[in-house]
Amino acid sequence: MGKSSTRNSRSKTPLPATEQILPLVAADGARASLHLHGGHLLSWVPAGEREDRLYLSPISKPAPGVAIRGGVPVIFPQFAGEGRLPKHGFARTARWSLIGSDRGSALLRLSDTPETRAIWPQAFQADLRIEVAGRRLAMRFSVTNTGEQPCQFTAALHSYLRVHDIAQVELLGLQGVRYRDSAAGGVARQEQAASIRIAGEVDRIYLQAPPELQLREPGRRLRIAQTGFSDTVVWNPGPAKAAALADLEQPDGYRRMLCVEAAVIGEPVRLAPGASWSGIQTLHAD
Repeated sequence: MGKSSTRNSRSKTPLPATEQILPLVAADGARASLHLHGGHLLSWVPAGEREDRLYLSPISKPAPGVAIRGGVPVIFPQFAGEGRLPKHGFARTARWSLIGSDRGSALLRLSDTPETRAIWPQAFQADLRIEVAGRRLAMRFSVTNTGEQPCQFTAALHSYLRVHDIAQVELLGLQGVRYRDSAAGGVARQEQAASIRIAGEVDRIYLQAPPELQLREPGRRLRIAQTGFSDTVVWNPGPAKAAALADLEQPDGYRRMLCVEAAVIGEPVRLAPGASWSGIQTLHAD
């Protein structure tokens, strides 16, 4: 992901409180939008298409302490309930600042506050850079330890990919990879299928995942690549769990989404004071 000129790049002034949604439109027509609540990517429409490639629940409403359902929530500094922090950490419900933007790109930032230090006593700077162009979306998530003590964290880009019908979807590229089956209580397994199809609840953490996967459905494909992130999460709640999600459209919102998340979970990131880490997830619509 290259550098770009940025609106507000000199003063680093965030958007006014009344401007919480930032639209991005690249020169070739590719579009995206971000919400400062959670540093949340809400939508992505590749150039030449009309349909959003990200799923966003139409009944999800951002509110203090409440995450947006859909798009790409930023999971940091804790994945799920694997620690003492609130589920999935605090980044997805915090207010981020806009550092700069230029048509098809934007840089958002989250730094520690008295509220974050009260539950995670660490000084940090987290950046999320979004770039859209042509039929490609790139998301770079970076963390710097700005404190005086080492720190460690887990993280993910919780990408909700829009599909036409989950029953017609197949995910390729994970055969032979070890995973933790969270839907079965965390049992360790190895993926046997060359093509994964979704039937019922699926909640898996694939450890040391390959750098590129492919999501196929009738009439279209999506390439999903990652670097820096070691793991991949595949999640769909299935009909029973979906019915219990108050912010997911009913009765069939689950049929229109599949989460394929670039993540670092199995081996947490450990940063010395002043050190940085970054991971990238790239989506390419074929």
